[in-house]
Amino acid sequence: MLYIIGPYHVCKFSSRLVDMLQALQSDEKTIGPKEGWQVYSSAQDADGRCICTVVAPEQSLCSRDAKSRQLRQLLEKVQNMSQSIEVLNLRTQRDFQYVMKMESQMKGLRTKFRQIEDDRKSIMARNFQELKEKMDELKPLIPVLEQYKMDAALISQFKEEIRNLSLAGQQAALLHGETHMWKLNENHWTCHYQDFWDAVGAWMTDPLAATRNNRVWYMDSYTNSKIVREFKNTDDFVSGVVSRTYSLPFKWEGTNHLVYNGSLYYNKYQSNIIVKYSFETGSVLAQRALEFAGFHNMYPYTWGGYSDIDVMADELGMWVVYATNQNAGNVVISQIDPDTLHVLKTWNTEYSKRNAGESFMICGTLYITNSHLSGAKVYYAYSTKTSTYEYIDIPFHNQYFHISMLDYNARERALYAWNNGHQVIFNVTLFHVIKTEDDS
Repeated sequence: MLYIIGPYHVCKFSSRLVDMLQALQSDEKTIGPKEGWQVYSSAQDADGRCICTVVAPEQSLCSRDAKSRQLRQLLEKVQNMSQSIEVLNLRTQRDFQYVMKMESQMKGLRTKFRQIEDDRKSIMARNFQELKEKMDELKPLIPVLEQYKMDAALISQFKEEIRNLSLAGQQAALLHGETHMWKLNENHWTCHYQDFWDAVGAWMTDPLAATRNNRVWYMDSYTNSKIVREFKNTDDFVSGVVSRTYSLPFKWEGTNHLVYNGSLYYNKYQSNIIVKYSFETGSVLAQRALEFAGFHNMYPYTWGGYSDIDVMADELGMWVVYATNQNAGNVVISQIDPDTLHVLKTWNTEYSKRNAGESFMICGTLYITNSHLSGAKVYYAYSTKTSTYEYIDIPFHNQYFHISMLDYNARERALYAWNNGHQVIFNVTLFHVIKTEDDS
């Protein structure tokens, strides 16, 4: 199973923070059947295929919950508390060294007192001043020891509060859609037919198609072809029963194509031009150059295959991922108009396109794998909502060792993958974000 949850948010110990958490929990509303968590479990269908799950924010609720501000405040307070604990640790280490030094002096005092008991009269006068000086040196030790005891108790209390608040923060983050944690079940659904499928290719369905429209499109290899095969449904695709073929006016490059609202979007061969082709009319509706975008293996994914330009879609619309010289070969994300192919907005990241295994978009966040081979991980996430990124470490089991296509379908809430001739589906389950009055 594949779950997306995210970095947990916790807070610093204080009664005010406890009140905040209690208020956060008291604001939660009862979840009805349609508003509750929609969790699909792993199962096996009638044909023996295994189904897995991915967790992400729900389609209609991509935006962050209003409680995220409180969660971020809790995170900042926990960071402050961590710094306080570090200061306390340094101080207690310093005090401990001081106590060790004083210990030797106290042993010396004990010896002096024994000498006094043996011959008080003879040494009293001589040692009286020395004893007074030693006692004066030890006076500062008393408040140090008291502070040491207080610090030790405070550290213990802090640790307990962090443990408790971490659990509360994790629960609050889950309830308010603030996280993205993934877990991948290795028994995902795949099919492989050696005589029909190429080692590299692409397959897709239309995320904007009607509910009963389950057509599948297949494009073999990554170049030197113009033929697109259409299948009525997944069963026909598995059986290799083609219902229709299309001959495109231009060859394509790469495997990162998109079928969206009845049209095919793809990268025109040996160019940075995106082509929009209508299956209904069999004609090109639009084509436009993606300014400055590298092409023809200038900035591909790690596996090559002219995968410079990746066209994709999610709940928020249509996107294209590529790289430019102006951005030093790092990944560029652009949201584009599906009708005109005009760029609506662009984000420049600091992640090298050539170091990316594959990528996909869910709810306005781009997720990048660090490899297309075995041992791959979902390694990097960039949010277009906040224009911020984070490095993550989520294992992504690559069973067949060569992913050459990975795309998200928002209608089916599934990741489609092409893995060394195997067609792989990861079903996605979306958490429901609880609405509050602050969301109005």
